[in-house]
Amino acid sequence: MARKRSGGCCPRPPFNEDNARFCLLAGLILLYLLCGAAVFSALERPSELRAHRLWDQQLANFTLSHQVSLGALHALLRQYEEANGAGIRVDALRPRWDFSGAFYFVGTVVSTIGFGMNTPATIPGKIFLIFYGLIGCAATILFFNLFLERIITMLAYIMRWCHERRMRRSGVGPVSGVGEPRSEEDSLEGWKPSVYYVMLILGVASVLIACSASSLYCSMEDWSYMDSLYFCFVAFSTIGFGDLVSSQRERYEAQDAYRLGNCLFILMGVCCIYSLFNVISIIIKQTLNWILTRLACPGRRCPCSCPKRDAGMGVDGVAGGRRLSGEMISVNDFTASNKVSLALLQKQLCETAHQGPRQSHVPRHNGFSGGVGAFAIMNNRLQETSVDR
Repeated sequence: MARKRSGGCCPRPPFNEDNARFCLLAGLILLYLLCGAAVFSALERPSELRAHRLWDQQLANFTLSHQVSLGALHALLRQYEEANGAGIRVDALRPRWDFSGAFYFVGTVVSTIGFGMNTPATIPGKIFLIFYGLIGCAATILFFNLFLERIITMLAYIMRWCHERRMRRSGVGPVSGVGEPRSEEDSLEGWKPSVYYVMLILGVASVLIACSASSLYCSMEDWSYMDSLYFCFVAFSTIGFGDLVSSQRERYEAQDAYRLGNCLFILMGVCCIYSLFNVISIIIKQTLNWILTRLACPGRRCPCSCPKRDAGMGVDGVAGGRRLSGEMISVNDFTASNKVSLALLQKQLCETAHQGPRQSHVPRHNGFSGGVGAFAIMNNRLQETSVDR
C-alpha cells in the first residue's frame, strides 16, 4: 500500500536535490549554447563569407597590378602575422612593454580580461606569467568577492533605511497604539531586502558606468557609441575578445587623465558586473528550484503546509512556512552567517544600524557555510523569493 503523504505535501523526489539541480543546469546551459551557436551562425556566417570573397578578390587584384606572385605575398603576410603577435602594427601604437604598457598587461591578466593585444614572447616571460597569474587571479577574485560583500551590505542597509522610513510615514512604530508588540511582518528584524531590488540597483549602476565610459571612449578612441557599449560589456564581464582595446594609441589629448579614467571605469565596471552576475545566478538557482518543484509535483500546485526546503538553503524561519515577500537574507542573518568572510567593519555597521551590539544565532545547514564569495554570502542563507510562482 502506498505510503500516505504527510500534511498534503508532495513526496520527496527519489534523487538528490543538489545533483538534480546540477544536471538540470548543465542541460539548460547546453541548450543555451546550442541556441546561441545557431543564432550567431545565422547572423555572422554571411558576413564571414563576404569577407573571404572580398579578400580573395583584393589579393588577386594586388598580384596583377604589382606583378607579385601569390606565394610571395602570402609569405609576407605570414611574417606580418608574426610581427602582429609581437605588437607590431601598421599604425603607431603605444609601447607594449614599457612600465605603463606592462602595468596595463598585468591588469588584464589578474582581472582575467585577457584582451590578447599583448602576450609574452619569451620563454622566461611565459613561465613567469603562469605563476604570476596563478596568484594574481586568485587574489583578484577574492577582492571581487569582498567587494560584493560590501556592496550587498551597503544595499541592504540602504533598503532597510528606506523601508524604515516608509513604516514611520505610515504610522507604524516599535509598538502598536495599544501598547502591544508589533507583528513579525511589521518588524524590521523580520524584514529582508529583495534580491530583485539588489539586482535592479546593480543593473542600473552597471548601465550608468557603461554609458559614461562609452561617452569617454567615443571621444577619445573615435569609436561609435554602439562599439563603445560593446567594448564595455566585453571588458567589464572579463570576456575580453581583444577586437577593441582602449588606451592603445601612441598619443592622446589629456593622455594621463584618460588612462587614469580608463582604468577606473574598467575597475568599477568589472566589480559591478561581477556582482550583478552573482545576483543573477541566485535568480537562476531559484528558477531551477521552481522547475524541480514542478517536476516533483507535476500537473498541480503543491499545497504543502510544511516549510519549504532547499538543499543548501535551510528552513525558512517565518511562521507557517510563509516568507514575507520576495526577500533575500535579513541583515542580522547576513552578518551572522558570514563570520569568516565579513570584516570587522561590517559588524560595526550592523551594530550601528541596530543602535547597539546585537547577536544572532543562525544555524549552519550545509557545507557551503563559511566560504568566500557570492554563494557563501547569499546562497547559504538566501531565502527563496519565488514562493508562490
